[in-house]
Amino acid sequence: MTAPTAIELLWGTQQRPKRGPKPSLSLDRIVTEAIAFADSEGLTNLSMQRLAERLGCAKMALYRYVPGKAELTALMLDAAMGDAPDLVAAAKDSTEQPWRAQLRAWCVTSYEMFCAHTWTLGMLVTTRPYGPNEINWFEAGLAPLADSGLTGPERLDTLALLSGQAQTFARATLGDHSGGLEDAMFEQLTRVLADQADRYPHTVTAFNEPAPPGSRDNALHFGIDRILDGLAALIATREVNGAGSEPPSAS
Repeated sequence: MTAPTAIELLWGTQQRPKRGPKPSLSLDRIVTEAIAFADSEGLTNLSMQRLAERLGCAKMALYRYVPGKAELTALMLDAAMGDAPDLVAAAKDSTEQPWRAQLRAWCVTSYEMFCAHTWTLGMLVTTRPYGPNEINWFEAGLAPLADSGLTGPERLDTLALLSGQAQTFARATLGDHSGGLEDAMFEQLTRVLADQADRYPHTVTAFNEPAPPGSRDNALHFGIDRILDGLAALIATREVNGAGSEPPSAS
């Protein structure tokens, strides 16, 4: 029997042995332990040998389930993403327009997933096979824009913008364990610029200007707001022009 491909493993289409003793391992257990390892020690430190040691089995035993690390990491990413968020439920108490509230929830949930599994950030910029969970996230994020008048590429670009916003701020929190990144930056810059105010007047002014309540450490939502504001303006022009969401197909 040939080794299953990453696509076959992700979508559950590989041939499974029907006879023989019950295996001591399972693919789900292998992937779960690999994720736990990557969460604690990083993806670059993960190897089939170290995973086998964690599972208490021989390295060769892993190859009965997954051909190598490339296939394993594809399974890990899809499993770490988990079920797509229920955006309707997440936005039910929001005062925003439903499409805005749902896209905000999609971005924030993405951010939370990236923070929980920071090793996924490096994988998202690589060519890889897509699994059912990741496709479900696409489906969930595209649904609020179904009647927006935006084209298919524009709807996909919207998700790319929101995902980029989530990834940027997940990376920013990697070394910030205090929960107050902006306050930490303010403290550092205050010391550095104590005697340099004349050289950097705009920087000093921006950091010293009083902030409205709740506006500190709010860059994630500020960026989401600006993305959604831009989308709202674009959608409004489509409504005025009567443009459809997709160009008519040739008959």
